[in-house]
Amino acid sequence: MLLFLAEYLTHFAGGFQVFQYLTLRSILAAGTALAISLLVGPTMIRRLNFYQVGQAVRSDGPKSHLSKSGTPTMGGALILVAIGVSSVLWADLSNPYIWVALGVMAAFGAVGWVDDYRKVVERDSRGLPARWKYFWQSVAGLAAALYLYFAFDTPVTTELYIPFFKDFAWSMGPLFIVLTYFVIVGASNAVNLTDGLDGLAILPTVMVGSALGIIAYLTGNVNFAEYLHIPYVAGSGELAVFCGAIAGAGLGFLWFNTYPAQVFMGDVGALALGAALGTVAVVTRHEIVFFIMGGIFVLETVSVILQVASFKLTGRRIFRMAPIHHHFELKGWPEPRVIVRFWIITVMLVLFGLATLKLR
Repeated sequence: MLLFLAEYLTHFAGGFQVFQYLTLRSILAAGTALAISLLVGPTMIRRLNFYQVGQAVRSDGPKSHLSKSGTPTMGGALILVAIGVSSVLWADLSNPYIWVALGVMAAFGAVGWVDDYRKVVERDSRGLPARWKYFWQSVAGLAAALYLYFAFDTPVTTELYIPFFKDFAWSMGPLFIVLTYFVIVGASNAVNLTDGLDGLAILPTVMVGSALGIIAYLTGNVNFAEYLHIPYVAGSGELAVFCGAIAGAGLGFLWFNTYPAQVFMGDVGALALGAALGTVAVVTRHEIVFFIMGGIFVLETVSVILQVASFKLTGRRIFRMAPIHHHFELKGWPEPRVIVRFWIITVMLVLFGLATLKLR
């Protein structure tokens, strides 16, 4: 929106041309989202406390979590509003990828909102039944996959690129729809599973989102794409603004979500942020790099799958509790230790993921 205004004002003052730079608008988007989160956050927390929108805590979890009961949840709505407002202000609204990312985020956020609402009203930590949650996630994920396939059906947008291989690209055809569906829905659930400790999910989301913003900028620039031998996706660079907004909103939320948390993200934030990251990864054709950088999300998801499979097949549990961050808690690790160590792992994975851009 402000980009259009800046283009108009350029006729009167040439200095407004600076807003044409994608890097500047990405930084401004991050700053705007951060400011919205920090300014609105305290009021939102007071409102949530007033209406007793508190988290119900599972009785079979770590005993240290019982003190968290009643902590305001649904704070992820603040993140989504900050991202949405910042993106609309600073992104090029004529770019369809921006609207795809915002639409996916809003759709998954709506599913999470219903889930959190049921938890709050019914005081039941199970929330929306799993089959209905997965159904609506599937509807949103499949709709995004179909739109990306039919609206942008060009060779580069439907090919699978493998890190470390300079000239390898597999033309997936209709299988692109399947891959996109699983990346978006899988990432959504993976971030949701990770969101079990104070700040555990939001900072890795910020780091992965920032890295995807760099990748979006590079894939959207024909010169950088040619130099790095990565796919050039016309228009994808604008997603750097969206990723900047994710980073800013996430850092602002972390201000209140750091241990001990004043507010929880809830499914409304976790499901939406995971889906948004997956969408950016698909558009920029870096699904495998996203898999590497989001290794913590993958680890949490795999731990749940292994735990459920082992218990059903053998009647025994592999971990003391899943997702795996609870396993370390039950082993005696203090919560801040688990959180910070998972953050450190994410930093290394993100750096490795970015290194794959050059190692070809």
